[in-house]
Parts: sequence; structure tokens; C-alpha cells
Amino acid sequence: QVHLVESGGGLVQPGGSLRLSCAASGSIFLINTMGWYRQAPGKERELVARVTDTGYTTYAVSVQGRFTISRDDAKNTVYLQMNSLRPEDTAVYYCSYSDRRDYWGQGTQVTVSS
Repeated sequence: QVHLVESGGGLVQPGGSLRLSCAASGSIFLINTMGWYRQAPGKERELVARVTDTGYTTYAVSVQGRFTISRDDAKNTVYLQMNSLRPEDTAVYYCSYSDRRDYWGQGTQVTVSS
């Protein structure tokens, strides 16, 4: 089992920044991918960004140039730095961990509004 705990969500004005963190614990394999997905009301869950154990990153087109994903393997933690936030970034953000198994965090709300 892998347990994921997210933090860092909240309310921010358009143009502002937030940093999400997700700490993993449990039976973590060295070869894994960690990432962030989001789900807005009435919409399907979508990939925001992910990073492999080798540092290869993938971003949704809508966040390229604004969001940065990173990981600290010593802390089993993945981060999502979100800059230039827009109202359309409002969603519940979920941390994910994948090796041959898939795990999800409980989600953290991000609201971008003036």
C-alpha cells in the first residue's frame, strides 16, 4: 500500500501562485511516476503534470509555462508550483503515484477567484 497526503491548496486571486505538495509513504518502489490530476465540477479528471523517477516530465497544454512539477525522492514528495493562476484552474487537485499499481490522494481544493 502507498499512502498519499496532499497539502497547499486554497483560495488565490487570478494571477497569483500556489504550491501543492504530496508526501508518499508505505511500500514505495524506486521506479515510479508521480503526478497531479484535477477535476472541476461537471468535468472529467484530467492530467495536469507528472514526473517519472528519471525526471521526465509531462504537462497538460493548458498549464505549460505556468506550472512546474518537481520531486524530492529523499522525502518521497512531489510538488506542483502553480503560477499565473486563472479562474479555469479552479478544481480539486489529486496527487497520484504509479508503479505497477495506482494510488490517489484525497484531493485538495484550489480556487482561483477575485
